[in-house]
Amino acid sequence: MDTNNAKQLRGAPLSTPTDLADNAIKDLAPSLTALLADVFALYLKTKNFHWHMSGPHFRDYHLMLDEQAEQLFGIVDPLAERVRKIGGTTLKSISQIGRIQRIVDNDADYVTPSDMLAELREDNKQLTALMRETHELAGNHNDVATASLLENWIDEAEQRTWFLFETTRAQR
Repeated sequence: MDTNNAKQLRGAPLSTPTDLADNAIKDLAPSLTALLADVFALYLKTKNFHWHMSGPHFRDYHLMLDEQAEQLFGIVDPLAERVRKIGGTTLKSISQIGRIQRIVDNDADYVTPSDMLAELREDNKQLTALMRETHELAGNHNDVATASLLENWIDEAEQRTWFLFETTRAQR
């Protein structure tokens, strides 16, 4: 291969063969990439609260948030790879995450444990809703593989929401 051919290949756009229609890729890839940014944002917020947890329930909350963060991080690679499998491109930088994430960061110096858990509960509810929107979009384009992945992740998000709800519910 000569130098000109090598330069052309390096400069060629990423293209993955798929039987999905072009409009499916144009709709789904950005939706999945935004969802990936949200998962990263929620992962980091969950780790932030895990690292800064305090109080009498420290151990229980610390461990629960670590488990939830691991679950979120487990979504990252399959989600990004799904974008590539359908012929799209996905996240390239932390700054891109910041530009497209819909889950709001929390940079406060101190957050009470109950506020941490309540905020994560609402964020997981929001993530569930965003996943449902993307699931509907995948269904509209007959992308059963994306829909199937999202169904499992929706269930996991609902479980995180449930655990956070039960943990923050007032005792009688």
